[in-house]
Amino acid sequence: MSRQRQTWGTTVLGIGLGILFLLALNSFIIINPGEAGVLSILGKAQSGTLLEGIHLKPPLVSKVDIYDVTVQKFEVPAQSSTKDLQQLSASFAINFRLDPLKVVDIRRTQGSLQNIVAKIIAPQTQESFKIAASRRTVEEAITKRAELKQDFDLALGERLDKYGIIVLDTSVVDLTFSDEFSKAVEEKQIAEQRAQRAVYVAQEASQEAAANINRAKGQAEAQRLLRETLSAEVLQKQAIDKWDGKFPLVLGGNGTLPLINFDPAKLASGSVPPR
Repeated sequence: MSRQRQTWGTTVLGIGLGILFLLALNSFIIINPGEAGVLSILGKAQSGTLLEGIHLKPPLVSKVDIYDVTVQKFEVPAQSSTKDLQQLSASFAINFRLDPLKVVDIRRTQGSLQNIVAKIIAPQTQESFKIAASRRTVEEAITKRAELKQDFDLALGERLDKYGIIVLDTSVVDLTFSDEFSKAVEEKQIAEQRAQRAVYVAQEASQEAAANINRAKGQAEAQRLLRETLSAEVLQKQAIDKWDGKFPLVLGGNGTLPLINFDPAKLASGSVPPR
């Protein structure tokens, strides 16, 4: 009988020690670096974020929700109408992290990280893109992409900050516009090329006409100077220089060689009429 009591006593003691061990294990929580915890007792979230380290908690009736507060990245699509009523679509890669000091509010209002992305980040991204896109035309959104991103970052940061979400960086992964605008851009480029070609042709024709005028003026001036400088003595000398040593069969009316009666222009060009 005494041995049986000892056996029961040992069993009860072992069970008690086991229960105490389990209670001890369930009485503290370890929060790792890059994490933040929210303590709930009987389903009610308690104030005060559990940061990295060891924290005590009531056993059996408490639960700790762990949130990753390191940098997260999600791609979120967005669509909007521009200032000139063109449809513009974009895809943003958003780098963010949760504010460790606000995870209790996040736990109470949003719950899981998936809910945060679906219920807060995605719709606020859409609204922020609408604000940025509505301030410029679709052509400005493409040519001034940095300014579009700056307006988007400012709007998104202000909207997410009140939810305890810190935006670190955003990137425009893709930016597309409607087929109608693509066609309009192509037609505009073709028209600009044709206009540039027409200007080039017109300039070339103008330069050629100016060159012809200058050549004509030069020839006229040369002939004028030639007529002024050709005296009778010069013409006589040129005729003698070109004489082949044969006398003409017919002399002039005064018995002289009719060389000075030649056309000065013909003499200047070296063409002496045959006799």
